[in-house]
Formats: sequence, C-alpha cells, structure tokens
Amino acid sequence: MNYLAHSILSFTNGQLVGNMIADFIKNNERENFPPEIQEGIKLHRAIDTFTDSHPAVSEAKKIFSPLVRLYSGAFVDVAFDYFTAHIYTKEELKVHSLKAYKILWENEKWLPENYKRMFIRMEKEDWLSNYRQDQGIKFSMQNVLNKAKYLDKDLPVFDVFLENKDQLQYYFDNFFPDILSECKRNYLT
Repeated sequence: MNYLAHSILSFTNGQLVGNMIADFIKNNERENFPPEIQEGIKLHRAIDTFTDSHPAVSEAKKIFSPLVRLYSGAFVDVAFDYFTAHIYTKEELKVHSLKAYKILWENEKWLPENYKRMFIRMEKEDWLSNYRQDQGIKFSMQNVLNKAKYLDKDLPVFDVFLENKDQLQYYFDNFFPDILSECKRNYLT
C-alpha cells in the first residue's frame, strides 16, 4: 500500500506518524520513538507483509510486471491508493488529508529529516487528496519511475493503469476488506 492507505489504516495519531515514517527509518532505530509511534512502524510493516502475500495483489502485479518486472508491487501500491481514495467522497478525503498533515506537523520532532523533506512536498501538492484523480496517480507513478534505478523513465506505466483500471479495481475490491479487517483486529485500540 502507498501513503494514503497507510494513513487510513492508522487508528491513532501515533500509529499514523509511525505508519507514515516507517520506510524512512531502520528497524533498529524503532526504539528511539514513543511506544505509540513504534506501534505505527510495526503496523506499517505488518501491512506491507500482508499486502505482499495476498493473492489479489499477486494477480494485480501481473498487470504491471511485463513492463516493470520487480517494480510491479510499487505500481500496484500506487494504483490501490487511487481506489482507496474513491471509497470516500472528495470532501471526506480532503478532511482526512488535512487531519493527517496536521497530526504529522504536531509530531514534527519525530519526523526523520529525509521524510520531512518529502512530506513538505506531499503537503504542498496534497498527495493524499490527489490520489483520487488520474493525474495524481500519473504523478505518483512517474515518481516511482524516477526513483527506480533500472527502469526507463518513459515507460507507459500510467497507460497500463488506465487500460487495466477495471481489472485493478476488481483486485482491490478483493483485497482491501481483508487488509482493513486485519488491521482492525490487530491494531484498533
């Protein structure tokens, strides 16, 4: 899952902070954070593990893998944020996004510097709300391409997303209730 899903699958402020910064810290640094943020880091890793082993995600990866091979999971993550965004109305998503940004700034002292630099762009460009729009997903997919060492930056990944949107929606619909139940069962306090 990508940023939006990780934010939505957080049930407390500390979980949100930990869930959002988890990819920016090493596992042995986890003890440097308050317990609730540590729980968010743990939640993030549990979400990633569950996602990577889910059959619907494995099928969704097949859509992107002929073009991007091992990077297919990253593109499924971005695509699934598009569908996550559409669970909510535009207004509900905006309220969620603003609340998430506010909580993160309130916990600025816990944000790693490399995350903070990215987060400034995330808030300014309102990534969380923009996952609802095709152009927001196109932007995110291009970001993944730009960061990938071994991929051509001009690969038509967004076109693959558009051409397979219905099939990706089907896989998302078979996946998201499972991850939501898993997170609620193990992390809802």
